[in-house]
Amino acid sequence: MRFGFSVAAVLFSISVLAAGEALAVGAKPKSNGEIVGFEQDFTRGTVIVRTAERRLYYVLGDGQAVRYPIAVGQPRFQWTGELWVSSKQENPVWRPTARMRREDPRLPVSMGPGPRNPLGPRAIYLGWGEYRIHGTNAPGSIGSAASSGCFRMHNVDIVDLFERVHIGAPVIVQE
Repeated sequence: MRFGFSVAAVLFSISVLAAGEALAVGAKPKSNGEIVGFEQDFTRGTVIVRTAERRLYYVLGDGQAVRYPIAVGQPRFQWTGELWVSSKQENPVWRPTARMRREDPRLPVSMGPGPRNPLGPRAIYLGWGEYRIHGTNAPGSIGSAASSGCFRMHNVDIVDLFERVHIGAPVIVQE
């Protein structure tokens, strides 16, 4: 017997539900992203993060962008600069950094996909470093300064952005 769903779809649904973002049966989750006017001179496909606003913009071109609410780094971990999308991962494995494990030795070496994974259902890796744009298992943190320097999105939003953004896309992080 064949079923009309994939393992990835089931894992995504479980992670969305576990993160407290209810999903009606058979419904595609609705993103929190909204199309807004964006008159700045950035190339289509560029990702702009504005930490003070706690917003991420995906530039559509023609004076428009999709704006998403995000969580940013705690004040001591905030950063600005330019990177690029170096890779994208569905159902990512979370590996806490050495610094995170020093600060909290109870953290696991790694955590596979699932509802407890802090990266949520998708991760977009930036440059050569440890920074990512990813989902979350703590949706209440969106809109705050809560991470170790990564940018958290609602799980439905990271899935939406993941489908839009391409490897190599510029990512500009502003205050």
